[in-house]
Amino acid sequence: MVAYATTSYVAAQALASSLQPQVVAAVFFTSAACTVALAVLLASLRLRPPWWCACAVCEAYVTASWTAEFDNLCDWYAHLLSRAPGRTVHVHVLGNVLTANPPTVDHMLRGRFDNYPKGAPFSAILADFLGRGIFNVDGDSWLFQRKLAAAELASPALRCFAAGVVASELRCRLIPLLHSSAGDEKLLDLQDVFRRFAFDCICRISFGLDPGCLELSLPMSAFADAFDTASMLSARRATAPMHVFWKLKRLLNVGEERQLRDAIGLVDTLAAEVIRQRRKLGTAASGDDLLSRFMGSIDDDKYLRDIVVSFMLAGRDTVASALTAFFLLLSDHPDVATAIRDEVSRVTGDGDGHAATSEKLKDMHYVHAALHECMRLFPPVQFDSKFAAGDDMLPDGTFVARGTRVTYHAYAMGRMESVWGPDCAEFRPGRWLHDGRFVPESPYRYPVFQGGVRVCIGRELAIMEMKSVIVSVVQSFDIEAVSRSSHRPKFAPGLTATFAGGVPVRVRRRARASDELRPPS
Repeated sequence: MVAYATTSYVAAQALASSLQPQVVAAVFFTSAACTVALAVLLASLRLRPPWWCACAVCEAYVTASWTAEFDNLCDWYAHLLSRAPGRTVHVHVLGNVLTANPPTVDHMLRGRFDNYPKGAPFSAILADFLGRGIFNVDGDSWLFQRKLAAAELASPALRCFAAGVVASELRCRLIPLLHSSAGDEKLLDLQDVFRRFAFDCICRISFGLDPGCLELSLPMSAFADAFDTASMLSARRATAPMHVFWKLKRLLNVGEERQLRDAIGLVDTLAAEVIRQRRKLGTAASGDDLLSRFMGSIDDDKYLRDIVVSFMLAGRDTVASALTAFFLLLSDHPDVATAIRDEVSRVTGDGDGHAATSEKLKDMHYVHAALHECMRLFPPVQFDSKFAAGDDMLPDGTFVARGTRVTYHAYAMGRMESVWGPDCAEFRPGRWLHDGRFVPESPYRYPVFQGGVRVCIGRELAIMEMKSVIVSVVQSFDIEAVSRSSHRPKFAPGLTATFAGGVPVRVRRRARASDELRPPS
């Protein structure tokens, strides 16, 4: 009996010794979690105004009661801004002042540019995804990237190269794909098609690489899904009333933050492969692409990764978003498609949109107007935020305290009667034309490409690419959106405007398209 007790005692001690590290770890983790929870609770009690704001706007946001009337947050914001004095609304629970007032946009982007940087809070939200890329930094880092990219994008050699890439992608890939779809009479997700097209173009123009040639261990669809997931979950961080919640989830690596980390891991793999392949080409390639120029000045691969991801976001998502919205609108406005075909015939002399050169594209004022009118209603980037570096008074009389997030809402601005008149909800390209020629609007009335010092440096390249697609596709095909309204689409969360569930369309070959020269197989 004594021997048995002794044996049991020794076994129990051994078991306790083996479990001791796990028990200690569990106690420590529980204690730390309770401490963090207590800190969050105390912080929320000290910051009573965000959570205890009783105004109608904040109550509707926190309870999501706005969803009873609106499908999209951007539509609710447009509704609020159209009725607000000065076209400005304060969402206290987000610490966010939203505006659709052109003088205020001018104030932010030009008059007091120094007081409205991206700011540390915004950079923290996107840091894991965009890092130190041009869209997420201020100061010297932003200026360095902007100067280098602007110099290259303005060069005639790169513009000529880009036009050749776009023409090649159209002739050898996009147009044959649409011909095939028209022959099969099957539905096509136009948003997915344009994303693939834009991704091919940006990779060839910016990185000197064709995605079809990348030596990747995972299929492109996995990377595309990861990129979309990273964009969506990064954007959701900004909608949280208190950022401490997503930061805590990131610390514990749970929920959406775990999904975000996994998605960014795949994006990192793709970016690393792009850099590796570019280095592998070495002097065998021309070195005229943007990445080569950056690689000549930067040795830090993490920094290069951030630049690659930023170019991917700008070159794929914004272009694809605008083109998708354009053809969705065109499906409901066949008169606009007819006017485009008439202009192409007049400018080219033979109606062949595939042969339109960059110079001929510049002469297509109606196409230019139709594209800008589309982006007025459906801007690829629906809003943009800055953080006030110091106290300020906006032109409409709104006081902005230091650290406040200030957002100009391009989507809402396109729907303001005070800005565009009583027909602001209509798709009317003619509003941009004077005596048949395109007349631009103030960038502070139409901030689709931002304005002032931070105006988009790639806008001319993007417009050339989109006009090329519009001219070629409209000449050869009729595209019909299936079971969808262009007036009240449903958007998915993300950094750029994305149509939830894709955009199913039916492609029909026009009579004259069957006689056109087909690309070689």
